[in-house]
Amino acid sequence: MTQMTSEEFCELFAEKLARKHQRLTPQRRAVADVLCRQDAHLNVDELHALVREEHPTIGYATVYRTMKLLEDQGLVSVETFHDGTARYEVSHGVEHHDHLVCLSCGAVIEFEHDQIERLQEEVAKDHGFKLESHKMVLYGRCQTENCATKHQADTISALKT
Repeated sequence: MTQMTSEEFCELFAEKLARKHQRLTPQRRAVADVLCRQDAHLNVDELHALVREEHPTIGYATVYRTMKLLEDQGLVSVETFHDGTARYEVSHGVEHHDHLVCLSCGAVIEFEHDQIERLQEEVAKDHGFKLESHKMVLYGRCQTENCATKHQADTISALKT
């Protein structure tokens, strides 16, 4: 999946803010830069921790407000998966994709599948419906050894209570 560079992303953010008579402060740039370099779907707490590694004076409220601005400008999308936590990913310049979410470890895997996309269009057409957008999230369990071990431990723990 093609994603723009951090610099391109920050320039676009600056342009969009300027149209609203706002500016790209160094703090907002730092948050956008860190977010753009991530491959994960981060919540505000996780992003704040990463931003603080490089910019220790940036507070939680700044990260939260910056994410809201990025969302309002259509530069990030927010997803709320099974854990109920809002998770962000850069959406501008990124091709459409769907998600697999592990119910054990919380991993989020992005995928694209041409046949699934065609089937969704067919279903919409069969029902006289013109698709404008969609989101697909499939929930299951990773088949990696670490995740399988965690799932087994969680199941045994739940049975004991």
